[in-house]
Amino acid sequence: MSEISTKPCGVLFDLDGVLLDSEGKYSIFWSQMDKEHPTGIDNFASFIKGFHLTRIMGYFESDDVRQLILDKLLQFENNMTYEFFPGAIDFVKRLRAAGIPMAIVTSSDRKKMQSLYMQHPDFPALFDAIVTGDMVTKAKPDPDCFLMGAKQLGIDIRDCIVFEDSRNGLIAGRESGARVIGVATTLSADAVSPLSDMTVEAVSELSIEQMLACPRS
Repeated sequence: MSEISTKPCGVLFDLDGVLLDSEGKYSIFWSQMDKEHPTGIDNFASFIKGFHLTRIMGYFESDDVRQLILDKLLQFENNMTYEFFPGAIDFVKRLRAAGIPMAIVTSSDRKKMQSLYMQHPDFPALFDAIVTGDMVTKAKPDPDCFLMGAKQLGIDIRDCIVFEDSRNGLIAGRESGARVIGVATTLSADAVSPLSDMTVEAVSELSIEQMLACPRS
């Protein structure tokens, strides 16, 4: 039988593919990098979804190639337009107005986040904590990042809800002990559902009551 919880909780948002509509742009970038410097991995851009940058770099052949790619990535992120999914920030603001603690838990590093803040300076103030990929030693699918996010909110991880879109992120959320709402943007709903307690097409389609009533499967 499913366990239903409606008590107040903390919310842990992944960023890319959940709030930020950027995964398609990253797919193009990483597909091009794999074309220029073949890794031998099929569908490389899809394979690395949710991976920490350090792990991604490990698939390339030499220090020189890795540095070249890092330089291109920095230029790419500095020039990228950061666009949120329709209604995503409104949903975050509704949670904030309701007094629900929230954290961003992303595999992105602080350099990328600074580029985001340049375009959206009000974004960091919406959250009580922001955990970036360079703050943890074990990246998704390890649950450490979500455990850190819950700790920074001062809330037990089992009283938290994770929003994730990638397979590695969904696994990390489940392993952390949180309830997991899968967002079917990067992957299909059929792929997301087995790793989620609830599946949605977009965070904006949820009411706060529906979110809090997410069953623990």
